[in-house]
Amino acid sequence: MQTEMLDFPINPGDAVWSDLAMRRSDLVQHKEKEKGTVSRTSQIVFGERQHLLRVLDSLEGTDLPIARRQQEKRMLEELIHARTRELNQINVAWDEKIGLVLSADAKPEMLEKLAKQAPPEDFYLLRLISEHPRANAKTLNKLAKHPYGAIRENVARHPNADAGTLAWLSRDRSQPLWYLVAFNPNTPPPLQRRLRDRLKRLGENQAIK
Repeated sequence: MQTEMLDFPINPGDAVWSDLAMRRSDLVQHKEKEKGTVSRTSQIVFGERQHLLRVLDSLEGTDLPIARRQQEKRMLEELIHARTRELNQINVAWDEKIGLVLSADAKPEMLEKLAKQAPPEDFYLLRLISEHPRANAKTLNKLAKHPYGAIRENVARHPNADAGTLAWLSRDRSQPLWYLVAFNPNTPPPLQRRLRDRLKRLGENQAIK
């Protein structure tokens, strides 16, 4: 996953991290709804902030009257600051924690600690941890129970997920995680054969149709 540091400072001395590989589906899929509204998880708030940063960048490179540019720039900066505050309300020092996960020095123990401390609403941080190559089996077992589907998908395909976690995910009724579990090398052979047989039968049924 590629990352870069943006020039626009949210807080003095703070690094703002841009996930260039962020999928649009992350913003529009797996939305956890409550009473018809979308919960403002870190995934949503971060996505909004990234869009605002791009608008600000576009504005600064556009030939506009000075007064209008300054006014719109102030408005955008206020909106960006508001979302940074919102991210910090979800999880204190949010940008710094994202930076730790994306760091080349990230250790399994640190990822485990961050996953344990993060509130369930911090979808974005937990998704990054769930796909991190150094996430250990204990961390992945915890994340396998998270409500965000993309996190469970990452765990199902992760090479460090243990047999117990994979067996549990194979029984997930909310999405077809069993397909990912079937091809995970850590899946116990009997379960792997059963899941692959199911996949084969599905393929045969589709061929008949």
